[in-house]
Amino acid sequence: MKIVLVALLVFLINLPFGALRGREKKYSFKWFLYIHLPIPFVVLLRIYSDIGFALYTYPILIGAFFGGQMIGRKYIRLTPKGKILDTNKE
Repeated sequence: MKIVLVALLVFLINLPFGALRGREKKYSFKWFLYIHLPIPFVVLLRIYSDIGFALYTYPILIGAFFGGQMIGRKYIRLTPKGKILDTNKE
């Protein structure tokens, strides 16, 4: 049960980072930064939840990590840099 909760938290942590990554040019510094910034949080979650670093946890948490990145990039729409959304469209 702990692994499911940790995977859900990893997924949720990565949603905003995926959305931010989607705005950046591919392979730029910020693009890499938004992929790697959540990793320390994932490690802390592993340690404090006592699931450790057992081999069976890797596919589950890596799937949650990249799933959150991909869903965040695809479905969370942020305004383009420097643009203000016009809410008075007719």
